[in-house]
Amino acid sequence: MAIKGFKNHPYIPNSVPEVQQEMLKEIGLNCLEDLHKEVPQELKLTKNMNLPKAFQSEYELRRHVEGLLKKNKSCNDYLNFLGAGCWQHYVPAICDEINSRGEFLTAYGGEPYNDFGRFQTLFEYQSLVAELVDMEVVNVPTMDWSQAAATAVRMASRIADRKEVLVPKAMDHEKFLAMKNYCDPDITLVPVEYDKNTGLMDLKDLKKKLSSKTAVVYFENPSYLGFIEVNGQKISDMAHEIGALSLVGVDPSSLGVMEPPVKYGADIICGDLQPLGIHMNYGGGQSGFMATMDDEKFVMEFPSRLFGIAPTTVEGEYGFGDVAYDRTSFGHHREHGKEYVGTQSALWGITAGVYLATMGPKGMEELGQNILQKSQYAISRLNELEGVVGSKFSSVNFKEFVVDFNATGKTVKEINRELLQRGIFGGKDLSCEFPELGQCALYCVTEIHTKTDIDKLITAIEEILRS
Repeated sequence: MAIKGFKNHPYIPNSVPEVQQEMLKEIGLNCLEDLHKEVPQELKLTKNMNLPKAFQSEYELRRHVEGLLKKNKSCNDYLNFLGAGCWQHYVPAICDEINSRGEFLTAYGGEPYNDFGRFQTLFEYQSLVAELVDMEVVNVPTMDWSQAAATAVRMASRIADRKEVLVPKAMDHEKFLAMKNYCDPDITLVPVEYDKNTGLMDLKDLKKKLSSKTAVVYFENPSYLGFIEVNGQKISDMAHEIGALSLVGVDPSSLGVMEPPVKYGADIICGDLQPLGIHMNYGGGQSGFMATMDDEKFVMEFPSRLFGIAPTTVEGEYGFGDVAYDRTSFGHHREHGKEYVGTQSALWGITAGVYLATMGPKGMEELGQNILQKSQYAISRLNELEGVVGSKFSSVNFKEFVVDFNATGKTVKEINRELLQRGIFGGKDLSCEFPELGQCALYCVTEIHTKTDIDKLITAIEEILRS
């Protein structure tokens, strides 16, 4: 039966060609394909999918899928030294116990009339992360660190009313592209060179690129390449001198042994919650956070939800709810919201809160010390191998470090292929991302690695280099 007014899909809103064209015209586009113009042509499907015939029973389907999954080799099967933004940490059983409860696992959005418990757990998560980073306001999580960094950059741009952002060249290229995509077309990212010996941000190049256009300087500590940025205060001071903000990305697992970025001038802090009790989930256990002080000019620029506590009409009882709800895209302002916010990773925020409550300050300190000691042991053992430099940069490292294989006569790809044959995931090959480093790999050591694990890696690399 034809439905009057519909020329296309009767059950898909805004599918009428005239309506589509009006919407496209409003945002300055000509066709729907313009929405995806940044996707390379070779990634687009130009033919029908080659789908198999439907299975006749649930049993057949399950057996087929399980057979496919068995082909995969996970970190439960192999010894893992990969990190680069998704790290293998120990997950206390209580984290899985709490986040698998029905009221958390299956919750969506949620409003006061049906979701008192989740509001309180997210408030507790925010409070615990705020204590960890020594700031006062923390958002309900974004999708990952990349989104948190990109959102924080846009926040800083609005606060400073400027359109240029300085970022370290020694950062994750995928994160840079995500930030660039988020900031286009009105905010420009300008990479700052790094010192080839230490890896630290080149302060001379930073000074040269700072200007009245600079909204914020973004850097990470520890850095993507693992070294600790000891010039954090100098970088923040240089930004503040020209009226810009300081934005620092941080790995929260380091904060038991390192000062929080606010101590060296950070105005906004961002990072990923994944190290705090969240499984890697095939690379999907990511969850970004942002933090600021309780300053209205910062708070009102958060696009995501903020939960607060308030007294009720009953003495001694408290309620939990949204703070400054109107500023959001789903609040009363709608199209005037700071930026669009959709489904987020609130479940991982609850999980991170459980982890932090379980660990406490002493536990986080022990975690950081454990990681520092084991990563330094791995570096010292790698230095014993002929032609191998355990840490490419002279700076102190936390958890991750760049291993230099240039003098071995073998490529990282060759070494990693042979490590796989021995049941080991080697470090991330940096030869494409950082061609100037040559044959270098980013290795990761956390609290889950034992001395035996590290010694096994050393033995395997030694055998590979001799072959």
